[in-house]
Amino acid sequence: MSRLRKWGGIRQLGCEFVRYTLPPLAWMLLIYVLSAQPTLPHAPDPLWDLLLKKVAHMAAYTVLCVLLWRALKRRVGGLGALGAAWLLTALYALSDEFHQAYVPGRHGNVLDVAIDGVGALLAVLGLWWMTRARK
Repeated sequence: MSRLRKWGGIRQLGCEFVRYTLPPLAWMLLIYVLSAQPTLPHAPDPLWDLLLKKVAHMAAYTVLCVLLWRALKRRVGGLGALGAAWLLTALYALSDEFHQAYVPGRHGNVLDVAIDGVGALLAVLGLWWMTRARK
């Protein structure tokens, strides 16, 4: 009987990993792969190109923050999960810009870290509002 419980617990851990931990890791890998590209597609107008890229930055890190919060809320809960998700997202944004500084054709930009942090903050505020509205 204990052997069956052990295997059931391992299966449960595997399901939890796939459901909660794997999505943010996969999203981080996608960000890493895109950051490793020497060039990205450009919009014909330089102003639109800049605007679209900054909005994409913000959106990518908003999604990452939500995925990290989803993975953390079961263990940490409450505001701690929101704060930890924001902090991990901001740290990943910083590491991503550091990584880009060493990719030929790319450069690291402190402004992008700030934009990514704002995207994560929007996620935190939205999640906080949603969880408060449910109570």
